[in-house]
Amino acid sequence: MMERLISRLTEKSVLFPASLALRLALVVYGIHQDRTMVVKYTDIDYHVFTDAAQFVTEGASPYNRSTYRYTPLLAWILTPNIYLSVVFGKILFILCDVLSGLLIYKILRLHGHASETACRVSSLWLLNPLPMGVSSRGNAESILAALVLGTLLCMESRRLICAAVLFGLSVHMKIYPITYALPIVLTLQTEGTRAEMDKQRCSWRTMITFTGSFLNARLFLFASVAAGTFCMLTGLFYCMYGWVFLNETYFYHLTRRDIRHNFSPYFYMLYLTADSRWSQWLGLAAFLPQLLLLLLASWAFRSDLAFSCFLNTAIFVSFNKVCTSQYFLWYLCLLPLVIPQLSLSWKQGTGLLLLWFTGQGLWLCPAYFLEFEGFNTFLLIWLTGLLFLVINCYILIQIIVHYKFTRRKKVE
Repeated sequence: MMERLISRLTEKSVLFPASLALRLALVVYGIHQDRTMVVKYTDIDYHVFTDAAQFVTEGASPYNRSTYRYTPLLAWILTPNIYLSVVFGKILFILCDVLSGLLIYKILRLHGHASETACRVSSLWLLNPLPMGVSSRGNAESILAALVLGTLLCMESRRLICAAVLFGLSVHMKIYPITYALPIVLTLQTEGTRAEMDKQRCSWRTMITFTGSFLNARLFLFASVAAGTFCMLTGLFYCMYGWVFLNETYFYHLTRRDIRHNFSPYFYMLYLTADSRWSQWLGLAAFLPQLLLLLLASWAFRSDLAFSCFLNTAIFVSFNKVCTSQYFLWYLCLLPLVIPQLSLSWKQGTGLLLLWFTGQGLWLCPAYFLEFEGFNTFLLIWLTGLLFLVINCYILIQIIVHYKFTRRKKVE
């Protein structure tokens, strides 16, 4: 009976309407909980977005709302929260969530997987409680997921201009997609030269040829359109809101030192050195391990854009100086693109999943006692955060070891 139900849910004609209906039901439930219970369902960030949209409708700056540290574009998009209904943003987010599942399906079909396989794998996102809960609570991460997956779909289908526009827009919305720049550049490298470099040993001649391979029309087109999209939006909002826009949207996140408890292996160090004159430099130094690992991963897996982007995102999140649960969605939306190429058994895959949840559970225990009971558990939170980092690294190693990239012909 259970197998028949799962099989029915993963049919294309049922999967997408059902996933949308589940999210809508959560939005309705959220309204009820917000009205009747002390603990609210709606994410605090959603109130920040709505307040910023309110300022925009009044002709003021969205940054008049304290803690609004996003692009003004998001506040502008959510102005219907003020004009139409306060749930507009949640509807938009869950639609982007379902769109992300559709984009996953399209990419998998483009890779040559059968419709049934693509639906089953897409269901890992569409029926996943984590993205359902995050989007229905009013978090905007689903917009980024749709933009990133849209970029990959356009790259895979060789629609470079669309891919460049979406990439420029995604980097404008949040900084982290910039980590995909090197994998994209290596993908747009002249294919013949890339194959030659894979076969030959390094020499001055091959290095010159390799460097010249980046000077091609496809790369120039992508870079021009992506940079143009980013600069146009950034220039527009700088003219409208000035320095505060650049500081709150970009520079704040580069120099941010979040001393509140989070999954980051650096949080305790930043907490202890918050008043030190070296604190700012320690925060910047935290980017170095990320940068090194991102360069290595981009080069090692340059033949597979989707897999390279997945690894880059997982590395960026795991080693970031701030890491919260919503950041996990940044790489979880790319995981379904990787799963069909994994040679892991169901037992191994389930074991890795349980290990990942165990790591989170161990972290949540001391975090609960700090947040709700007032106990000083900072050291335990840091130690369990380090354990969670080790678990994430182990899982990534297992994914890399068991990943078998075999591109099939496109299935129409």
